[in-house]
Amino acid sequence: MRTKTLILSDIRFQFRYGFYAIYGIFTLLYLGLLYALPLNIRTDAAVIMIFTDPAAIGLFFMGAIVLFEKNERVLDSVAVSPVSAWEYVLSKLVSIGLISTLVALIIGLGAGVIQAPLLFLVSVFLCSCLFSALGLIAACRIKTLNQFFLAAVPLEILTVVPAILWMFFVDADILLLHPGVSMLMLCTGRGIAPLALVSLLAWTAGLYFWAVRVVRHMLLSVGGIKL
Repeated sequence: MRTKTLILSDIRFQFRYGFYAIYGIFTLLYLGLLYALPLNIRTDAAVIMIFTDPAAIGLFFMGAIVLFEKNERVLDSVAVSPVSAWEYVLSKLVSIGLISTLVALIIGLGAGVIQAPLLFLVSVFLCSCLFSALGLIAACRIKTLNQFFLAAVPLEILTVVPAILWMFFVDADILLLHPGVSMLMLCTGRGIAPLALVSLLAWTAGLYFWAVRVVRHMLLSVGGIKL
């Protein structure tokens, strides 16, 4: 019940501060761009859009959210509340994951790239959670937005570039060990879907546990002292 309340609270926060409105506008722009592209490249373009934007919004949105909570002393309240680090992280990942999945679904349906709906939705949601966990880990360790961008850009490169290389240049199944490649495999129907799903699940779970550890340390250190 407490986790459900946290998720609904995060969704209301995101709605109030324009997350849904911003991505509603971006989604329309993406669809317009896709329909302006030639048919022979529209499918690949749609998959790249889904991977690099909706599935990755957690990485940058998470930094903004955590910095806001630090500046507004929200974390002080969280630190003295019964809310655990597990619940805090889960709420953040699920609430951002819902936006990512919704946007990806609209783009995927509009571009006609969804071949296996369940695998598509699961892969986008897991990949979004993975990016959000990375963003949360980075945001917990910094104090300014500039510091966050310096940390987030290398993370973005490490997660996105190998996946793009796999899609266009290096079609090797061994690369499914990379989470971004696993997500693209599941979205496009290429590669070995069961192994890709296991790989993506393992990466997401591992980063979730890492994020919980980092958040727990952050909450214990709120206010500049070790509780």
